[in-house]
Amino acid sequence: MSHFVTTQWLADHLDDPDIQVIDASWHMPNSGRDAQAEYEAGHIPGAIFFDLDKNADTSSGLPHMLPDADTFSAMAGALGIASDKTLVVYDEAGLFSAPRAWWTFTVMGARVVKILEGGGPKWRAEDRPLESGESIAPRATFDAKFDNAAVAGFEQVLAASQAGQQILDARGAARFTGDTPEPRAGLKSGHIPQSRNLPFDALIENGTLKPDAELEKAIRAAGIDPAKPVITSCGSGVTAAVLALALDTIGAEKVALYDGSWTEWGGRDDAPVQTGPAR
Repeated sequence: MSHFVTTQWLADHLDDPDIQVIDASWHMPNSGRDAQAEYEAGHIPGAIFFDLDKNADTSSGLPHMLPDADTFSAMAGALGIASDKTLVVYDEAGLFSAPRAWWTFTVMGARVVKILEGGGPKWRAEDRPLESGESIAPRATFDAKFDNAAVAGFEQVLAASQAGQQILDARGAARFTGDTPEPRAGLKSGHIPQSRNLPFDALIENGTLKPDAELEKAIRAAGIDPAKPVITSCGSGVTAAVLALALDTIGAEKVALYDGSWTEWGGRDDAPVQTGPAR
């Protein structure tokens, strides 16, 4: 099943009252980019800005962790996002943080969530309309129903690691092996023991996922059997959603995302760390 819509499809449906466009842009802390400021400078007409860091459990001490269902319902509703509409999410990197928003809204029970192929960069390259400022939508009803099976916590990941179950890490190879320091200060370098590595960008081409056959080939080459349960992880739970999206696209049914990811694991004294290649 495709989770994407084209820029032409969105252009044709911008005025459809059942469609809500969401700018879910987010950038790494060391990127020097400000997603909110870029949104206010110009975004797809009518798009609501969904801040991954603010619409989260801000009490956890970890970035953009999922809140509980009631809190999310209130946050999304206040932004004017309705759970019974077709949500079209995009980001200004092409395909980077939009899958995290796709995953978040899906976990919270949104009826339909799609991702814009090519995101903001493709929309802009095609000289399609933009608007500045902030798009304000009337308060809406978001009836969140939390899918616990889609989310993994520390204890579950620790148990999976100790049992040799499938864990797939979306970070770059040098971060996975521990050969380069983490971009977030204070974190250990390396990976969760027994986990495998598949950098998220290996699955992306022109702002969308590669064809299904290529996705499955890459996932299996990383040592993952999509027919068995798998937990995806990354630096802070953003690009792990790209892996979850790819796995879902090829029909994997038992996929959970480790929400705390390496920001939690690499910051805990009681979390074992492995370095070097997957083994």
